[in-house]
Amino acid sequence: MLEAARRDPQAFAPLYGRYFEPIFRFVYQRLDDQNLAQDLTQQTFIKALEKLNKYEDRGLPFSSWLYRIALNELNQHFRSNSKNRCLNIESAGVDAMMEEMNEDRYEPYIDKLIEVMDQLEPESQTLIEMRFFEKRSFKEIGEILELTENNAKVRLYRLLDKMKMIISRVA
Repeated sequence: MLEAARRDPQAFAPLYGRYFEPIFRFVYQRLDDQNLAQDLTQQTFIKALEKLNKYEDRGLPFSSWLYRIALNELNQHFRSNSKNRCLNIESAGVDAMMEEMNEDRYEPYIDKLIEVMDQLEPESQTLIEMRFFEKRSFKEIGEILELTENNAKVRLYRLLDKMKMIISRVA
């Protein structure tokens, strides 16, 4: 399918059909604006089609490459529009994060954790979202963020330690 799309842009349609919904959800989670999410998702696929000949198979799903393009589109949007980023938080992801931080489920702590997450840089928020709320592997996170798998892991655990310190100072 991918090779056919490289030779003939018309053959890109099945890839678009297969990946549009997950890429849209990825974008929409960060915007909470359906029309804008559709526009940025369309832009993601336009750029993917334009750059398809540059895609290299690195042993990860083709979708990882699409997620990276979508993330770049989101980052460009936030830089040029200075809108606040939407951070969708699910309790299962918060529980997993607290477990990684070796903390018990304690409601005031959770509230502070959410406050701290809201103040993080967009890159840090993305790292947390991908790991705890989207359940992505470090290998896939590294591919999307253009990091090594080990670097993604190190950054996440340093970020969790930093968050824990901030929360303990506020407590």
